[in-house]
Amino acid sequence: MPSADLPRPAGGAFHRFMEAAARSGTLVVQPRMGFADPGRMRAGLLATRGADATTVGTLTLDSFTRVGDYAAAARAAAQGHPLNGYPLVSLPVATTTALLDGVHGADFPVQVRHGSALPGRIVDALIAAGLDATEGGPVSYCLPYGRTPLAASVQAWREACRTLAELRATGAEPHLESFGGCMLGQLCPPSLLIALSVLEGMFFRQHGIRSVSLSYAQQTSAEQDEEAVHALRALAADHLPDTSWHVVVYAYMGVYPETAAGALELVADAARLAVRTGAARLIVKTAAEAARIPSVAENVTALETAAAAAARTARRTAPPPSTGVEGEARSLVQAVLGLHDDIGQALVRAFARGYLDVPYCLHPDNAGRTRSVISDRGRLEWSRTGSLPLGRPAAPVRRARRLTSSGLLHALHHVKNRYDTSAASLGRVS
Repeated sequence: MPSADLPRPAGGAFHRFMEAAARSGTLVVQPRMGFADPGRMRAGLLATRGADATTVGTLTLDSFTRVGDYAAAARAAAQGHPLNGYPLVSLPVATTTALLDGVHGADFPVQVRHGSALPGRIVDALIAAGLDATEGGPVSYCLPYGRTPLAASVQAWREACRTLAELRATGAEPHLESFGGCMLGQLCPPSLLIALSVLEGMFFRQHGIRSVSLSYAQQTSAEQDEEAVHALRALAADHLPDTSWHVVVYAYMGVYPETAAGALELVADAARLAVRTGAARLIVKTAAEAARIPSVAENVTALETAAAAAARTARRTAPPPSTGVEGEARSLVQAVLGLHDDIGQALVRAFARGYLDVPYCLHPDNAGRTRSVISDRGRLEWSRTGSLPLGRPAAPVRRARRLTSSGLLHALHHVKNRYDTSAASLGRVS
C-alpha cells in the first residue's frame, strides 16, 4: 500500500500525488499494465494499489488504438478477441468510469500510456473518463512506431497539449510525460535521450502544460546511467524553470533476461539507479517480459521487488565524474533551439538537417547517419555521429566500422546475456 507517511493530495490528480511523493523522497513505482477486459483491468489496478509499494496505476492501450484503428479495436473487444491493451477510445465512457470507480483517487492516480503519434481522440477519451495524465511526445511517439510524418505528429501533439491544458479551468493540473528518454529502447547514447526528453518537455510547456516528467531508460552501464540522469536533471532545471517537473526512470527497454532472477535483478538495479540519482518515479518491467504479456501477479512482484531495492538504497547528491554526456546533451539542445522559436518547428528542422538523428531508426524523417557501439567498459558510445552538433566530445568518437548482423544481435542481447549469466552463476535461474 502507499506509504503511510506520504501526504494525501486533494483531487486525485497525478500532478499533486507526484509532487507530494517528491517532497517526501518516496520513489513511486508504476507498471506498464494494460488488459482489454474491463474486469481484468480493474483487478490489475486494484492489485497495483494494494502492492507493498508506493504506486500509481496505468491504463496501457492496445495496438489498434495506438495506430488509430478504433473500429478494429471495437470489433475485437465486442467479439472477445485478445488485445494487448485497454481499448479506451472504443469502449463507452461509462465502462471506463465504472472501471475506475473506487480505484482511482487522491492516493492512487492513474496514467494513460498509449504510443500514438496522433493522440487527439485518446486525450479526449481520457479526459471524458476523469483522468488527467498521459505520456508520449511529438518525436518519441512518432519515430519508433510507424511512418506518420514528423510534422503531422508535431501538429497533433500541439493540439493535444492545448486540450489537456484546458483542464486547468476545472481545477485540475494536467500532467504529461515525455517518452523521449526511451527512443528505440536501447543502443541510443544517453546524450541524445536527454536532449529529446528535455526538448519534448519544453514543447509541452510552450503549449500550455505546466506539469511534466522527463524520462530516461536504463541502458548498458550503471555508471553512465547515473551520469546521464544527473545531466537530465541539470538541463531540466535550466530549461524548465517555471515548470513543475520530475524525472522518471524506465527499467531497461530492450531484449529482456529470460531467467526470472536475472529479470528481477535488472528491475532492482533500475530502482537503485532511480534512488541514487533523485528520480521520483520508476516504470518497472517483469520477469515475464521476454516471453509474453505479464500477469497481474508478475507485475505486483516487479513493483515490490523495485520498492524493496529502493528502500535499501541511499541517494547520492554528487554526480559521478563527467565523461561528456551533459556537454553533448547541452550542445544538441542549444543547436535545436537555435533553429526556430517554435519548438515543434525546430524539432522538424533538426531532424531534416540531421541535428537529431536516432541510431538504427528507420522512420523516413530520421536521417539514419548515426551509429553507436557498446564499449569494452559496457558504455554506449557514438561510432558514427553524422551531422549531430555534439561540440567537442570528452573522448574521441570511435572509428566507424561496418556493423554486421551478428554484431548487432550481440549488442541487442548484451544486457540480457549479462543478467542471465549472472543469475546462472549464482544458481538462480527461476
